[in-house]
Amino acid sequence: MINSSAFNYVNVLDKAADACWIRNNVMANNIANVDTPNYKRQDVSFDSLLSRALEADPVLDNAVNNMDLNSITPIVYTDQSNLSYRTDGNNVDIDVEQANYAENQIKYNAVLDSITEEFKRISNVLQSV
Repeated sequence: MINSSAFNYVNVLDKAADACWIRNNVMANNIANVDTPNYKRQDVSFDSLLSRALEADPVLDNAVNNMDLNSITPIVYTDQSNLSYRTDGNNVDIDVEQANYAENQIKYNAVLDSITEEFKRISNVLQSV
């Protein structure tokens, strides 16, 4: 995290990229355990936490500038631990996991592209000074 208000958007995007990375690892673990008896799939909660923090102020700049990023951390949780789709007690659906994995990869790449664009904007401002 960069401690300057000029980088507030980059810091938010960096936090989102970290959450995507964690979720990627969690889903890879789910896929690896698709045949493990009694394994319960895990997931990561982050998007709703970030949304609530951004909704704190109707003006996006104000919400980003006043956000406490340390209080918004990805949470790994066991999804529907009492539910099992199969007789072996495992609740991982490989098709759903692979679709979620692909979706998360797209989101991660979009966040990285956004970080790159933010640095380009900052660089353009610095070059024009």
